[in-house]
Amino acid sequence: MGINTEKEVEANLQIGPTSLGNVRLYIEADGVEIPMDFTPDEALEIAEEIRAAALMLAGKK
Repeated sequence: MGINTEKEVEANLQIGPTSLGNVRLYIEADGVEIPMDFTPDEALEIAEEIRAAALMLAGKK
């Protein structure tokens, strides 16, 4: 499965700070839980990539 392959899977996404100073992306789907922790700098890079992709799709870039 690649990034451009569509699937009909429902998932819950939570994003927030941890008590250890990281940013956690927490994904839960079909009984699977995936916690992913990132440093603040890594989280900002991810946010920039998400924003750039959204802008490309919106035709603003």
